Amino acid sequence: MRRTVFNEDHEAFRETIRDFIAAEVVPHYEEWEKQGCVPRDFYLKLGELGVFGIEVPEEYGGAGETSFKYNAVISEETARAGVSFGGSGVHTALCLPYLLKYATEEQKRRWLPPFVTGEMMTAIAMTEPGTGSDLAGMKTTAKLSEDGTHYVLNGAKTFITGGVQADRVLVCCRTAPPTPEDRRAGISILVVDTASEGYAVGRNLDKLGLKSSDTAELSFTDVKVPVEDLLGEEGKAFSYLTHNLPQERLGIAVGAYAQAAAAVRFAQEYVRDRTVFGKPVASFQNTKFVLADCRSDVDAMQAVTDRALEALDAGELTPADAASVKLFTTETAAKVIDRCLQLHGGYGYMREYPIARLYADTRVTRIYGGTSEVMRSIVAKSMGL
Repeated sequence: MRRTVFNEDHEAFRETIRDFIAAEVVPHYEEWEKQGCVPRDFYLKLGELGVFGIEVPEEYGGAGETSFKYNAVISEETARAGVSFGGSGVHTALCLPYLLKYATEEQKRRWLPPFVTGEMMTAIAMTEPGTGSDLAGMKTTAKLSEDGTHYVLNGAKTFITGGVQADRVLVCCRTAPPTPEDRRAGISILVVDTASEGYAVGRNLDKLGLKSSDTAELSFTDVKVPVEDLLGEEGKAFSYLTHNLPQERLGIAVGAYAQAAAAVRFAQEYVRDRTVFGKPVASFQNTKFVLADCRSDVDAMQAVTDRALEALDAGELTPADAASVKLFTTETAAKVIDRCLQLHGGYGYMREYPIARLYADTRVTRIYGGTSEVMRSIVAKSMGL
């Protein structure tokens, strides 16, 4: 069926991204995975391409677009090629919305121009060792100095995508203890300069998948953060985090759909070329039926994500809607990719084949941005259950 979610501008952008991936990513991707991150200057290339400035207003060096659909195009094209852009997705899809909505004019003029060029890469630090999905249970603290000029930050974070190479990290921390009535109270966001004394990057974590995306452990020991780097109001961060969750979860859903669509494409190509018992694997009825089922699942995922993209651009995507979309697409993508890997036989288990990378990469989509169990709870609550 013909898709209507993208217009001519989106499709022209798609061709640009596809050509860029073929020239600048695919030839080097295996080495990037071994390194555990993309080269730092790759982000400057993305900046030159305009990827980081799509949704940034023109006065700060961006294109001033308001649609999330350009991000969806990038997700589809990177999945199609079986690659990723490292930590850049967090930079644009997670960090940028906070800067656009909650930064002061002075902060925007200071941070957004280098954000657009890739000279200042960002990450966001929420998760802590031992807290997982329970953000209200975070222990990292930031105490205001006696003279009121800076905060003193102490604590640790983990699973921070892009944290190894980031220049600024949006650190969620407690500037006040929780209250008996509201354990979510007292959380703030500080935009921390990673060159600050006492700021330390631990291991680049060895993950199951997403090998080219650096994921760090961070620690803060008496890090001085100027009060000018407080994002938004003190103590209001939990509501800020909640506000951005629908877009974050839709972004994950789009990625899961794109990975499943890519898996079907890889499997189709493989079974046409692979011969077993003197016949192409594609000629067996089981192969046809498996791929037909996968295609039907991908069509359903596409319809759901396209509808959600339209809803987000219209300002109508609710937290429950986003949770439902994420739950459906990530769980379905896992089944589709598993079946497509099975059609590859033993070669599907080899990382030189993109289906193996997709299998590993997609597993985390049911965990980050809120686990599938959390998504089910949100949807059930919206049903009055």
